[in-house]
Amino acid sequence: MNGPMDNPEEALRLSVDRDRCVGAGMCALTAPEVFDQDDEEGLVVLRHPAPAPEHRAAARMAVGLCPAGALALNSPDSTDA
Repeated sequence: MNGPMDNPEEALRLSVDRDRCVGAGMCALTAPEVFDQDDEEGLVVLRHPAPAPEHRAAARMAVGLCPAGALALNSPDSTDA
């Protein structure tokens, strides 16, 4: 099966807005391979802007769970303009 997610060239890309982050930690708890928190303020740290296929589902979930809306994903199959 070959689909868009099988091609590493079409991996989703993540971004974070540390100014919006409130340090809730949902991202680091949900996708610890992708997100972390810094030691000083507890703000989000993006460990992998283009997560491996096995971490994409958790990364997408973390984006949806962020109470501050500080995480964003940009996927090639996205219809967002």
